[in-house]
Amino acid sequence: MAVEPLSQKEIEDRLTDLPGWSLDGDRLTRAYRLDSHFAAASLVVHVARIQDELDHHSELTLGYHTVSLAVNTHSAGGSITDLDVELARRVEAVAPAHGAS
Repeated sequence: MAVEPLSQKEIEDRLTDLPGWSLDGDRLTRAYRLDSHFAAASLVVHVARIQDELDHHSELTLGYHTVSLAVNTHSAGGSITDLDVELARRVEAVAPAHGAS
């Protein structure tokens, strides 16, 4: 997967396929609301597995009924790359199984 920074237009184009994700400064971000703390913790474990598989890690925050992510690529100078988008896509794919909205 490329670690070249994406242009602003490329980021905007990719975000159209990632509902709920947004650009916050130099990071892609998303917050999920879940029905319980257990469901939120379960999603965190699933996200951690995805991050290990990609060898790419976000800032991942577990709240009472929430999970928040913020990601960029440090090896690309803190820019957003396709690796960040892939992480977001994979998280987006598993989040509904945990009841996330």
